[in-house]
Amino acid sequence: MKVHFIAIGGSAMHNLAISLHNKGYEVTGSDDEIFEPSRTRLEKCAILPEKLGWYPEKISSDLNAIILGMHARGDNPELIRAKELKLKISSYPEYLYEQTKDKIRVVIGGSHGKTTITSMIMHVLKYHNRLFDYMVGAQIEGFDTMVSLTEEAPIAVFEGDEYLSSTLDQRPKFHLYRPNIALISGIAWDHINVFPTFENYCEQFSIFIDKIEEDGILFYYKNDLDLKKVVDNSGAAITKIGYEIHPHTQQGDKTFLLHGEKNIPLTIFGDHNLQNISGAKLVCNKLNITDDEFYKAISHFKGASKRLEILAENQSTIIFRDFAHSPSKLKATVNAVKNQFSHKKLIGIMELHTFSSLNANFLKEYSGTMDLADVAIVYYNPEVIVHKKLEPISKEQVRQSFSNLNLMVFCDQKELITKIEEFNLSNCNLLFMSSGNFSGIELKEFAANLISPDR
Repeated sequence: MKVHFIAIGGSAMHNLAISLHNKGYEVTGSDDEIFEPSRTRLEKCAILPEKLGWYPEKISSDLNAIILGMHARGDNPELIRAKELKLKISSYPEYLYEQTKDKIRVVIGGSHGKTTITSMIMHVLKYHNRLFDYMVGAQIEGFDTMVSLTEEAPIAVFEGDEYLSSTLDQRPKFHLYRPNIALISGIAWDHINVFPTFENYCEQFSIFIDKIEEDGILFYYKNDLDLKKVVDNSGAAITKIGYEIHPHTQQGDKTFLLHGEKNIPLTIFGDHNLQNISGAKLVCNKLNITDDEFYKAISHFKGASKRLEILAENQSTIIFRDFAHSPSKLKATVNAVKNQFSHKKLIGIMELHTFSSLNANFLKEYSGTMDLADVAIVYYNPEVIVHKKLEPISKEQVRQSFSNLNLMVFCDQKELITKIEEFNLSNCNLLFMSSGNFSGIELKEFAANLISPDR
């Protein structure tokens, strides 16, 4: 099989390219920008493009498939050439479905928690040596790639992203997988650039439910009232099972799951993770993992990359990084850390980086999201606002939107760094939250320096 990737450098795209290369396919690709770690990983597999840019001469009639990434625009010269030759052009999710249409497909959707739940299921299945294909939106310990496709695996576990598939295919990705087993973790408005109203956003989850295979099963977090309304209104011929937060107890800074007479220790914490565990367990049970097998494996789960990831720690301080950027994720993450370490001061630092978060009309959704932080800081880069072609926002707009008079707002990275370095971090936790990197801060190195004995 000969497969060509238009925009091979993306996080998802390069992982799929590597997976197909490992499967024995002949893989080529192009892109006009390829950053780390994509560059090194593609180079290691000898599928890194020789030169950056688009080269229509790479597109020929002997290609079996063209996989089109979101980064490629409609006027891409390679895409135009592929259309002229009437080649089969697939979006990333379309191709994943084609590769797994004869398998049992598990798809995890939701505005928050989908990466973590997918990661939990993958961890449990691997712990017990089950064969499965997968696609997940973060790097997970024990897995070399974020995508794996094989001939042998009877199961495919996919994270179901609600964002659009490609420039040619404006359907949300999770509409294309047609799961046998599905889960929705919750609904909270996001991606306002493509879903301009909350009602429009909720509709995408209704369509997802309708796409579940007949006689399939849907697990959903039943205490999310918006989600419950969507589920209750669906007439799909499927089984619908709601779940709640897993019974648990906390001893000091450690959380334990309650299972019969047993207390199962966890390395993760927070109400959302305890909800995620309940959902993951139901899916694993459906995949013939027993309760005892699930609990044995989940106690070793350390979380996905950038999901309450510990960057640095000493006896009195932990510095976390989290992907939280939407209002629901931000509030859940701040509350989780403060509730777990209630005896410690919490400094929460959040970057407004996404299209939604930098939109003046959406900012009000952040009201109260950082209230449990003892010190709350928001950073944004005005140049990113210009790049996204949005209306400017002011520090005062941000402060009012968060409804937090003590909120500190920074627009200058150097001023932010100076302020952070002024803090006494003794008996204090520091939490960085962003889908970006605070305009280029190497957070792991920065965190290590902040708690260095030489500081």
